[in-house]
Amino acid sequence: MTTAVAGSRTFQIQESFLRALDQSQRVTEPYRHWLMADMLPPDQAEELHALPVPAPTGLDFSGRRETNNNTRFYFNAEAQARFPAAKALAEAFQDPRTVAALERECKIDLTGTNLRLEYCQDTDGFWLEPHTDIGVKQYTMLIYLSKGPGSEDWGTDVYNNDMKWVHRAPSPFNSGLIFIPGTDTWHAVDRRKIEGVRKSIIINYVAPEWRARHELAYPEAPVK
Repeated sequence: MTTAVAGSRTFQIQESFLRALDQSQRVTEPYRHWLMADMLPPDQAEELHALPVPAPTGLDFSGRRETNNNTRFYFNAEAQARFPAAKALAEAFQDPRTVAALERECKIDLTGTNLRLEYCQDTDGFWLEPHTDIGVKQYTMLIYLSKGPGSEDWGTDVYNNDMKWVHRAPSPFNSGLIFIPGTDTWHAVDRRKIEGVRKSIIINYVAPEWRARHELAYPEAPVK
């Protein structure tokens, strides 16, 4: 994919994200992670927040997202065709300039990985047990897009190897969290009251052996 054209929606997202990455708070304990603010242009963040995608209902809150796999929503080719904001976001994170910046900042090699973007809408009762992302995920980022009462406290909970809670990522609208999955990257969403819908976007770059190709933004086009 060619580099984003200056002035386009994709370029605006890219510029906003790269600025946020440069200004991020870099945390080293209990593992490397980055806390970010103002990740996307305000109008793009608002458009993503307001996507006309109904929040799933009748879910089994077991502490694992995969329990409800049939209700999950991804910015795949079909979703990008429906929603320009999803298409622009996918283009921005597929772009070589964005990928190169992430590789430099996070000291990783994303060559040959595929982009995966999940649009999450969590309702009251949702929680995630402490876990580390599976090894096929090479990069994980969350963009928090909630506006409900108390949503500033709906961020991801960070744990250490002793399963001791360390801190909770702040989650005001358009903020986020990055970490590079490893054996020590324990994180969770502890039980708490959710008034309304907890909205977020999970962005991963996944290794070629990722089987669920329908989840990928560009299943036939690895980055770089």
